[in-house]
Amino acid sequence: MLSSELMDKKETVNKSVEIALLEKTEIEKRTPPFSPNIIGAIADEVSKTLISRLPGVMRARARKKIVKKAKKIENAIFLDTSAIIDGRIFDVIYLGLLNGTVVITSHILLELKHLADTQNTVKRVRGRKGLEALEKLRKAKQIKVLVLPEENSRQDSKVTERIEVDEQLIKTAKFHKGKIITCDYNLEKKASIDNVTAVNMNALANCLKAVAVPGESLHVKIAHLGKDKTQGVGYLDDGTMIVVEEGSGDLNKSLDVVVSRIIQTATGRILFAKKI
Repeated sequence: MLSSELMDKKETVNKSVEIALLEKTEIEKRTPPFSPNIIGAIADEVSKTLISRLPGVMRARARKKIVKKAKKIENAIFLDTSAIIDGRIFDVIYLGLLNGTVVITSHILLELKHLADTQNTVKRVRGRKGLEALEKLRKAKQIKVLVLPEENSRQDSKVTERIEVDEQLIKTAKFHKGKIITCDYNLEKKASIDNVTAVNMNALANCLKAVAVPGESLHVKIAHLGKDKTQGVGYLDDGTMIVVEEGSGDLNKSLDVVVSRIIQTATGRILFAKKI
């Protein structure tokens, strides 16, 4: 009898010990290796690091997306503000001599808008004339017209960077391997230095002028007096100036003249002639 009671007590003690050991094990499992204060400090540091790096990561990803989207335009023809205002390039386009895509950058459009809004009457008329010519070209659909947004106008896509309009046009044309049409002599030379093809409409017009040779007879109207009081000045249909010797007395009259010599200048040819 005593022996069975001892056995029962022993089993009860063993069970109590086992339960105590199990509870201790569970507590150890649930207890973190670090104190709550240390865990909180680590979490704060990690969050600060992520927040500081996140904007840079987002900007880098955005730049990659923009570079991927910025496809090069095939056979791009970039029009400068001076060429748009001049207007002769539109006649060339309507003749069908140009193939490709006419590209207008946002900076050129903005420059035209500033001209159209200015208080200067002459500049305002030119700006509006340019905008109207572009709108007419877009509706004509004889050639594809593309307005290039600012964020896609540069290879580096730094929208906040402000640079000169001419420099921007050259950079964009170089990136797309396109041509620039302009009437600006300085822009033409600057583009040439940067290995960008630039066509000056004034040079093109000079190439298309009729070539007169000494001894050729022409019919010209004397429009005004020359530098010399005895000279009269007239113009051919293509704008070539003719200086007629002893032509001052025939102002506003048409004369038959013969070309005596030709002078080539930076702006074009000047013909000197004598009355027949």
